[in-house]
Amino acid sequence: MPPAQTRVDTLITNAYIVLEASGAGADAQQQALEAGREIDGGWIALDAGRVMSAGPSTQAAPLADRVIDAGGRLVTPGLVNTHHHMYQNLTRAFAPAINGTLFQWLTTLYPRWAALDEESTYLSTYVACAELLLSGCTTSSDHMYVHPTPNLIDAQITATTEIGFRFMANRGSMTRSVEDGGLPPKSVVQDEDTILADSERLISTFHDPAPGAMTRVALAPCSMFSVSESIMRATAELAEKHDVRLHTHLAEDKDEDTYALEVYGRRPVEYFEDVGWATPRSWVAHYVYGTEEENRRLAAAGVSATQCPSSNMIICGDAADAKALRSMGMSVGIGCDGSASADSANLWMETRGALLLARHRGGPAAFSAREALNMATLGSAANLGWADEIGHLRPGACADLVMWESAPLSQTGAFTDPVEAWVRSGPARAWHSFVDGKALIESGELKLAGLENILPRHRAAARTMQGLD
Repeated sequence: MPPAQTRVDTLITNAYIVLEASGAGADAQQQALEAGREIDGGWIALDAGRVMSAGPSTQAAPLADRVIDAGGRLVTPGLVNTHHHMYQNLTRAFAPAINGTLFQWLTTLYPRWAALDEESTYLSTYVACAELLLSGCTTSSDHMYVHPTPNLIDAQITATTEIGFRFMANRGSMTRSVEDGGLPPKSVVQDEDTILADSERLISTFHDPAPGAMTRVALAPCSMFSVSESIMRATAELAEKHDVRLHTHLAEDKDEDTYALEVYGRRPVEYFEDVGWATPRSWVAHYVYGTEEENRRLAAAGVSATQCPSSNMIICGDAADAKALRSMGMSVGIGCDGSASADSANLWMETRGALLLARHRGGPAAFSAREALNMATLGSAANLGWADEIGHLRPGACADLVMWESAPLSQTGAFTDPVEAWVRSGPARAWHSFVDGKALIESGELKLAGLENILPRHRAAARTMQGLD
């Protein structure tokens, strides 16, 4: 049946559409237009949670129950956040911790986070997803590794399901308290049997491997300085058994090298390889301080990495060399990291940060806006093992997309390349945002019925956790 005779749920017209972000150099836009990766003045059709078709204005579009005129605005795949600690927005910009090193920051905040319960976890997750949506994010993972009470990830999934947000829950863990030579207090660590049993429970209850899934589960021991070698090995075996992803922090801070050599007699990457994690199912957060040889080994093994620009600049003083890692064949995505380090959950800002870091390191021709957008979409989707369905808008993809606000002042004078203008001439925010084909933002306003009730409850929980009430 010809497209003009079909009928779809939603049709977006009069848009500059990026179906797939790719390209570098001065002629990147022209190459993308000629290859059909971008459409200037086109339409895109959504139906039953999927992208059905897209085309230029000269091609007949299908009929639709709802038609949205984009007014020339930029439409991209929804951004994908591959590293976050959502509960940390309960201790955002906590003054006693803001000027410490990574280890000092952690030891200051661990006792505060020991007060986490199901209510505060639900509230912090709801707030984090709302904040992410405004920045153009439509899928997020979350690394929940503090478990002072049970069922915290259940509370997270309750929040993301209520919102209709695509989510990969990372069942984090810590086993080494300060009494065992680690950093966290005993109140937030768990024994290995508890961790493995709960990991099995979460996978069987919530992990959906089917196409179009809204919720998936990954396994994510926190870091080598907070878990035992045995739980790293057992978790890798469990992930293989259930075919789920693996996630952890790696080579984030120079102190990590010293710790790994003293405790394990190996550098962090060597340890990572020895415990069976150097596989294509693993993605690592930060990955700042690997050597060139280690980088090549991990890239060859299929490991991918997440760059967290703001957090690394605030705490670590350096960031992953995304361009170098990508040149080795490693998929590199973007994460905002926890809201007590980056203090913001804004994927547009992190995408811009990735562009700036690469150009600061390598010069003005080192990185383009399309490469940064590629990291935040296809690169991030690859981190999560989800690049078949998200991170692009090819027909059949999940209908997760963002129409970006054309800010009347910051975009004035930007005519020649809407993708470069988007990341250079911000700040930008979502004007319309769709997840699974459903509008969660319309005309810049969140369509979340529960948000008004959530905010005062979150404020009360945060003040209690910070010891202010």
